[in-house]
Amino acid sequence: MASSKVWFITGSSKGFGRIWSQAALARGDKVAATARDTATLQPLVDQYGADNVLALKLDVTDKAQVDATIAQAKAKFGRLDIVVNNAGYGLFGAIEEVSEEDARAQIETNVFGALWVTQAALPIMREQKSGHIIQVSSIGGVNAFQNVGLYHASKWALEGFSQTLSQEVAGFGIHVTIVEPSGFSTDWGGASASHSKTLPAYEGVRDNSKARRGKAVAGDPEATGEAILRVVDAAEPPLRVFFGDVGLPMIKEEYAKRIALWEEWDDVAVLAQGAGSNRKG
Repeated sequence: MASSKVWFITGSSKGFGRIWSQAALARGDKVAATARDTATLQPLVDQYGADNVLALKLDVTDKAQVDATIAQAKAKFGRLDIVVNNAGYGLFGAIEEVSEEDARAQIETNVFGALWVTQAALPIMREQKSGHIIQVSSIGGVNAFQNVGLYHASKWALEGFSQTLSQEVAGFGIHVTIVEPSGFSTDWGGASASHSKTLPAYEGVRDNSKARRGKAVAGDPEATGEAILRVVDAAEPPLRVFFGDVGLPMIKEEYAKRIALWEEWDDVAVLAQGAGSNRKG
């Protein structure tokens, strides 16, 4: 590697954020690591030194705090090469069970949090004429399952604005990659998860959801460290990449079903266009 990179990583206290921070630091990069509790970041500072690690308190739903921490990272390291929007959590609950508070909190963190960080970093990257924004989505950003509907909504929104973003900033030398992990043995479904108040009517839905997750073989989170380095070091990084071996076969099957259904109902699609159809022949 020609020179070290500067990372800004949200949710660095544990999970992917912690593992990717360590992977970057271990090879000589510098990291602005953020968490709600900076005490959780002290081991990184102790191991790699204050010259290489900037520990920052950050609640991504606080836009003013986001702006301030991005500015601190730029002031400390002089640039931002890679911004990782990793902070987020899963909300479990059937659609009818999700309260207004539940729904707003999920979107505030998973969508607006990533948006605020992205917006704060872009002026720096545009000035540099380089940069790479990593959006941590999920297999749940391209597919959907029972009992996590609002989580899916948040990740589909993240994927949508990030695909648009990739087109808008390409001319500035900025790359965007949406990472779509499948099941990994982090605490996403455990201590980090939130649960809506349950209704007895959806007990079967919860059972189905638990059974599906129980059949999955969880990936090793530590292996994602090498994977993320491959992504950020690529000359032409991908817009989307699965992490885990189940994503591609699952989505091939899902998209085949979607295409078949659209084709089955294509006569209705054309009917809805009216006399001025764009179809030729």
